[in-house]
Amino acid sequence: MESVFKKLSFTSATLILLLLTSIFVVLFIYAKPAIDEFGLKFLTDPRWGVTVQVDTPKVDKKNVKEVKTEQPIVTNDDNLGSDDVDAQLGLGDNDNVDNAIDASSDEDDESSANTKEVYGGLVPIVGTIFSTIIAMLFAVPIAMGIAIFLSEIAPPLLAKPVGIAIELLAAIPSIIYGIWGLFYFGPLVSEYIGGQSVSLLVAGLVLGVMIIPFMASLTRDSMNTTPAVLKESAYAMGATKFEVIKDVIFPYAKSGIIGSIILALGRALGETMAVAFVIGGVFTFPKVITDPTVSIPVVLANSFAESSGMSMAALFYLAVVLFVFSFVIISFAKFYFLRNKK
Repeated sequence: MESVFKKLSFTSATLILLLLTSIFVVLFIYAKPAIDEFGLKFLTDPRWGVTVQVDTPKVDKKNVKEVKTEQPIVTNDDNLGSDDVDAQLGLGDNDNVDNAIDASSDEDDESSANTKEVYGGLVPIVGTIFSTIIAMLFAVPIAMGIAIFLSEIAPPLLAKPVGIAIELLAAIPSIIYGIWGLFYFGPLVSEYIGGQSVSLLVAGLVLGVMIIPFMASLTRDSMNTTPAVLKESAYAMGATKFEVIKDVIFPYAKSGIIGSIILALGRALGETMAVAFVIGGVFTFPKVITDPTVSIPVVLANSFAESSGMSMAALFYLAVVLFVFSFVIISFAKFYFLRNKK
């Protein structure tokens, strides 16, 4: 039984690693055309779907004419005259010859300048980063305050219903937050702060509201794991409630608190529907935080249905960027802040 349990545990862990690897491999394969075409310039190019001209070598007209005149005349009729031969070559009269040369010249001019579409991910990358920063700056202090209140200050009769309400907020679908932000919260922010009702600021604040319940619930649970004897000892030595929270509870629950922040950060980076309602969805850099812009998840959600070819590959390239960016940020936060975990 013990060996079966170990094998099942090992299989479960291996499946998670295989799943993570397979997701990255699939994204990379579909993004390969865009990676080959744009390279790392994709990360610094603000253009998306912009048509640009690409010069191509001009065709040598002299060589083309020589090739045309060297074509053999195929005929099985000995009675064909010179006019018939000219008709086979398309050289019936001088006007036709001139028209043919003009058409060839126009085709050469058109072939000398080709066009292609250029895709760059800088605008959605910047929108994702700044909307996440705004969300975390807004949510972290509020979530910490809620957790402290529920675990150390509120009486049990109040802490329990408030805690349930916080957990229910975490269960609300993201599209509900998006509708609320679009029709109520966005206009409210625009009225009192200025700017447009769909903007980078509104998107960041809506994201912050969404991640507060996750962070507050996990932080509260982590703080509740602090042994009562540690807190009572601190109170017996004359520590105030603030000092107990700061010097006893927070250090003991540090790992859980940081873990809650990391999980909230991961959700903020990848949130789609709520942000799609309130960020604006335009490929422009916001001059101020009250201007509309776009983020990577919003681009992916809005553009996949109508994309093909290189535009589809560019979307997969954006997905790879988001995957790697989220993985690096969360891994760095986890290993840096939790490296001294005991």
